[in-house]
Amino acid sequence: MITFSHKGSFKNTERFLSKAKDLQVMAILNRYGQKGVQALANATPYNTGLTARSWDYNISKTAWGYDITWSNSNRRGSSNIAILIQYGHGTGTGGYVPPYDYVNPAMRPIFDEIAEEIWKEVSRI
Repeated sequence: MITFSHKGSFKNTERFLSKAKDLQVMAILNRYGQKGVQALANATPYNTGLTARSWDYNISKTAWGYDITWSNSNRRGSSNIAILIQYGHGTGTGGYVPPYDYVNPAMRPIFDEIAEEIWKEVSRI
């Protein structure tokens, strides 16, 4: 059996939650979505520049908060070129192109900045 009891009020918690619903999370994520697109475009190795120009982002609200997703629309057949560059791939003539990790170094500073700014936004409540 589990029981729960308390003394006092939830006034402080209710005030915090009331202010939390007014956070500017979407504005922050949109700003960093664009920064991520620019960082990925700058870091993407290119021959024609099409893969570098094909980055985009999407923000969606979930039951637990928000998700931000970066994607690249440049494809050759069913293969995403950005993924082939990142993880390497076989060639049609039996060769192999080794992976080139450009996504993680480009995005690490963006992730750190997002975390810092969201923390500041939550802390100001």
